[in-house]
Amino acid sequence: MEERTFLRNPATLEAPAVRPTSAKVDVQDNATALALCGNQNENLKLMERRLGVRVGQRGTELHLSGPADAVAFAVRLVENLEEMIRAGRTVYREDVEQAIKVLGRGGAESLGEVMLGPVLKSSGNRQIAPKSIAQKRYVEAIRAHDIVFGIGPAGTGKTYLAMAMAVAFLQERKVKRIILARPAVEAGEKLGFLPGDLAEKVNPYLRPLYDALHDMMAGDRAAALVEQGVIEVAPLAFMRGRTLNDAFVILDEAQNTTVEQMKMFLTRLGYNSKAVVTGDVTQVDLPIGKMSGLNHARTILKNIEGINFSEFTEVDVVRHPLVQEVIRAYDRFETAKAEAAKEQAAVEAQDPVEPETPELEEPIAT
Repeated sequence: MEERTFLRNPATLEAPAVRPTSAKVDVQDNATALALCGNQNENLKLMERRLGVRVGQRGTELHLSGPADAVAFAVRLVENLEEMIRAGRTVYREDVEQAIKVLGRGGAESLGEVMLGPVLKSSGNRQIAPKSIAQKRYVEAIRAHDIVFGIGPAGTGKTYLAMAMAVAFLQERKVKRIILARPAVEAGEKLGFLPGDLAEKVNPYLRPLYDALHDMMAGDRAAALVEQGVIEVAPLAFMRGRTLNDAFVILDEAQNTTVEQMKMFLTRLGYNSKAVVTGDVTQVDLPIGKMSGLNHARTILKNIEGINFSEFTEVDVVRHPLVQEVIRAYDRFETAKAEAAKEQAAVEAQDPVEPETPELEEPIAT
């Protein structure tokens, strides 16, 4: 079994000229090696499970063995993770998970292009940064356009990154306030008459936005800004009749807006403001027969200059790895269901069923 020691070239993504079944990679210092391995070697264990290779550590050296293609990919992964660590980025287990996806799909010259350059530091001092190519393009679109639509399945970071960008814009004094809106639509279940005043009634619908906000900044700081009106979290209905100047406005769960509500929201935008609209068109909770305002907007606004549509897929999911598999399973089910309905319609069109003619009873002889 041939073993090679690869010289450090973090920007290199090409597989080694000789495709080994074993490789030794020296990261050259203990601090980098410890950061690369993760807490209790959790990063190395994840590499083994995801790539089908064996990874051993001896000091600053990583010993990789397994199928040739898998070992070559693991070398690329280690090089790029080392580049991130040397740039000052802490590599967590979820970062390794996303790094495998990014390098596996291609489209990026290095992980640094996608995952370095933080958007914001969270209240826990962790860097919030894109973790996929689609997320990177989404962040760039928010910087470059005044209206951005983020459309894709749950867990792809649409709202979270929009919130991070909003807080970053506020800290940099590019806007004077942040407004977070969401339609008050129940997710397929009747909640009945909620107790309390108006604010208490709508608060359950807005809880996810508060959760994300508290992840961006300390709880007392967030509460103070909400109290001062610098950050406003409100149901979509409260937007009617307003003009929003010097504001970063986020509309979450936009698939549950009607066409009229979407038009109302988009026409609230004033001078020096940005609007980010996020939603998942596969999770519409509107009454049957009501068209989603997000679907309608995607159809009629896609060619307007200054408006960007960023699309996400299940590959961009940054939650538990099983979430990606769940989304794929539901997509397969919906696709099979649609194909079966199409085939049934084609059969019925070719062989229409004639209505049965009721038989007349013969008169009884008297």
